[in-house]
Amino acid sequence: MLLLDGAGRILLFRFVKDPKRPRRGHGWVTPGGGVHDGEPLHVAAARELREETGLAVCAHDLGPPIAVSTGYADLGWARGVFRDDYFYYRVDAHDVDTTGFEALERRHHAGHRWWTLDELTGTTETVYPFGLVPLISDLLADHIPQEPVRLPWHH
Repeated sequence: MLLLDGAGRILLFRFVKDPKRPRRGHGWVTPGGGVHDGEPLHVAAARELREETGLAVCAHDLGPPIAVSTGYADLGWARGVFRDDYFYYRVDAHDVDTTGFEALERRHHAGHRWWTLDELTGTTETVYPFGLVPLISDLLADHIPQEPVRLPWHH
């Protein structure tokens, strides 16, 4: 989920790659997660947004995905070919509530923050998905892609 606020900032979660070995580093990722069997993508996106941020939105208000990334990953707890579909939603402001995190998310979660485009452009930290800066720049200029943008796979 690409969640932007009224100031044009995007919400990202900081995660530690291996909670038992924090020296393996961390990265920043957009809210989102898995799709339950038979669950439509937009319904899963709205559910994940509520669970991870406390923001309840109607699934149909999300519209279609605006970006996609796919590839192989070995996450330790799961491996295989994954596909990430990104929806876009804008709020004036939102106080993030992470109490809905699942146990796995709580183990890896290490904070969250709202990032400006300039902060994203200038950071040396790892931010997923790759290719986020040009996409956010387009969204802030009200250029919503008609077809999902293909973002580079990140694993």
